Amino acid sequence: MAVTTIKTTKGIVFIHAGWMAEGFENMEFGFDVSDPTYRPIFTRKQTLEQFAARGESVCLALLENKIITGFGVLVCPNENSRWAGTGGAITMELAAIEVARQLRNHGIARLLLSHLFSDPCLEEKIVFLSAYSWLWDLAYSGLNTASYREMLIRLYSDFGFVEYMTNEPNICLSPENIFMARIGENTSLQARENFKWMRFGITPQL
Repeated sequence: MAVTTIKTTKGIVFIHAGWMAEGFENMEFGFDVSDPTYRPIFTRKQTLEQFAARGESVCLALLENKIITGFGVLVCPNENSRWAGTGGAITMELAAIEVARQLRNHGIARLLLSHLFSDPCLEEKIVFLSAYSWLWDLAYSGLNTASYREMLIRLYSDFGFVEYMTNEPNICLSPENIFMARIGENTSLQARENFKWMRFGITPQL
C-alpha cells in the first residue's frame, strides 16, 4: 500500500492508497460535521469503511496516522443508474475528494487524486464525477461560486478530466454544477460511444 507523508503545522499527514476495511477500527473521524456552513459528503468513518469492505478504492489522509482528515473514494456506479450502461465494470465514479478545513492548502487533495489514479487499470476505464455547487465550502474558501467552480475544474483537469455536457437531472439543476470525465487511453471505442449516449439518458444497445 503506497504511503506519502506531508509535514503540516498540525502534525504529519500520512496519505494511504488502497485502504482496507479492517484498518478503520482505531481511526478517528476528524471532520466537523456540526458546522451549519459546510458538511463533508460523507460524515462518518463507517461509510468509508463500508466502501472499503466492498472492494471500492478508498484513499485516506491521516493526521498522525490516526485521524481521518482527508479521503478520496472511487466506486463502481449503482447498477440501476444510467452510468452502468457501458457494460461490464468499465465506468467508475469519483464519489468524493474531501480535505478537512484545518489541513487545506497543503496539496492533500492532489495527493489523494494521485494515489487514486496511480492504478494503470484505470486506462481501460471511464471515470466520471459530478460536482454540485450547493455542496461547496464557499464560506471557508472566501470564493464565489464561479471562482470555486474554476478551481475545481483546474484541479480535476490536471488528472485528465474533461468537462462534458449531460442532461443528468441533478447536474441540470444549476448552471454552476460540473460534470467531468476521464476517459482512459485504452478505453474501447464502443465504451466511448456508449458513454456519449448515456450522458443524455439513452441506453446503448450492448
